[in-house]
Amino acid sequence: MSTIAPVAVGLVGAGPWARAMHARMLAAGPETRLAAVWARRPQAAAELAAAYGTVAAASVEELFDRCEAVAFAVPPAVQAPLAVRAARAGKALLLEKPLGADLAAARSVADAVAATGVVSQLVLTKRYHPSTREFLARAAGAEILGARSCYLHGAFLGGEAATGWRLEQGALLDLGPHLLDLLDAAVGPIATVRATGDSRQWIELTCEHRDGAVSQASLSGRVRLPKPRTRVELLGPAEELVWDSGDIDHEECWTVLRTEFAAAVRSGRSGPIDAARGLYVQELVEQARG
Repeated sequence: MSTIAPVAVGLVGAGPWARAMHARMLAAGPETRLAAVWARRPQAAAELAAAYGTVAAASVEELFDRCEAVAFAVPPAVQAPLAVRAARAGKALLLEKPLGADLAAARSVADAVAATGVVSQLVLTKRYHPSTREFLARAAGAEILGARSCYLHGAFLGGEAATGWRLEQGALLDLGPHLLDLLDAAVGPIATVRATGDSRQWIELTCEHRDGAVSQASLSGRVRLPKPRTRVELLGPAEELVWDSGDIDHEECWTVLRTEFAAAVRSGRSGPIDAARGLYVQELVEQARG
């Protein structure tokens, strides 16, 4: 039995994603415990905190006082300035993508992490599933000439995910980081990104990789499908390599994410999916935005 104390994590946010994933994941432990919840809506924070037997902080400062790490489940425009404050308070950061509403905000988060030396980790959900890691390991030894990918769903048509920033910015800022990160990891570093279409409806990305490969990504949050579709196909002289999220059990992602975040906090060393990675991906998004 482990004698290492669970990491005390404060949660910023009490909306749908905080309820569905963050609070439940952090409270499940044993590597972490949910130390407190703060949100801009005090009643929502109180209800979520009560559901997991913890406290609702009256201020962000109180939240910082009660924890050693901070998880964010808020819109990017809210996350960035609060993440900077948390880093300056010496707290490890569990960050959502995108880091900020724009590149300048994202850079402020990455700069604060670099300046303070705090641990950071990015919630690029599917990167934590064993099948994704197996796919990327196979891709590392393959000769890839081109790749096709998509991230498609209908969540922006209505429901809890159809939030203001997602409807305003569209799929590029919300779904784009996932595919750009996967394509960069699987095919190789991306040199340039071009976009056509409307991010609020359907947008196509064409990426030129440093080794000469070309990849494409289709993104939309406004298409009616039985379930979300995320797929990457790698093609070259050998047999194609395909990754599809259709059979992924996301509960496996949360377990790995929590375990790795707690290990990073205890060791004082961030893993590869950190704030610097988040900034790099957002620089690619900015290229696509033109």
